[in-house]
Amino acid sequence: MTPPPNSSTFPIAGVELGSRFFLGTASYPSPQVLQDAIAASGAEVVTVGLKRQMAAGGADTQNDFYRMIRSSGARLLPNTAGCRSAREAVTLSQMARELFGTHWIKLEVVGDEHTLQPDPFELITAAAELARDGFEVFPYCTDDLVSCQRLLDAGCRILMPWGAPIGSGQGLVNPYALRTLRARLPGVPLIVDAGIGSPADAVQAMELGYDAVLLNSAVAHARDPVRMARAFRLGIESGRLAYEAGIMAQQDMAVASTPVTGRPFIL
Repeated sequence: MTPPPNSSTFPIAGVELGSRFFLGTASYPSPQVLQDAIAASGAEVVTVGLKRQMAAGGADTQNDFYRMIRSSGARLLPNTAGCRSAREAVTLSQMARELFGTHWIKLEVVGDEHTLQPDPFELITAAAELARDGFEVFPYCTDDLVSCQRLLDAGCRILMPWGAPIGSGQGLVNPYALRTLRARLPGVPLIVDAGIGSPADAVQAMELGYDAVLLNSAVAHARDPVRMARAFRLGIESGRLAYEAGIMAQQDMAVASTPVTGRPFIL
């Protein structure tokens, strides 16, 4: 696959973004650390779990949190984390649209409590209903090609396949599947979501040709979340630049970097 020409912006869902780093907002040591991490990351899109925030405190606490997020200047991407059925996810999405005035929704419908793996059947059902209702659906899905194709058929224009189970920090456990998705869906914005553990994982995702990376735990649980946010920012930028530049092909044997046969020596 031929890398695209250099681009300083990232077009997605009708919006031009300058950053390919999407950042989650859960589990930070304090609101100030979160605010500083968003600034250090350069992220222009941050995700917010409506269900978790509703359970975290009263209306005043929630309003303060959302005001702080909005003050960062980042675009809000509400998510349906914690939902277990299509009906629950659709209802929560409709609430999010009313509360935040956005038709963007990160759609999560979990099917397994141990791995938090998405339920492909409920996910497709919810995605189809939300797409019909005018939502821009960002579905959190597995790296299964057929499931991803069904989500596109349901009306999704963006896919967010996992790198590994949420919060596991395992990195990209199946690069082959992710590479296959990129090759088979060349015109679809693909964002690696979940399982990223270090900036090296983000670099790998970007070098595969993915359009962006979304993560939360790897920054929020770092010893210094603000410095880690900056590290990821640089890693994502580096990986994208490498992809656009064209990474050399791997060889089975050594290839001299300075061939001398048939050439004069310069002493």
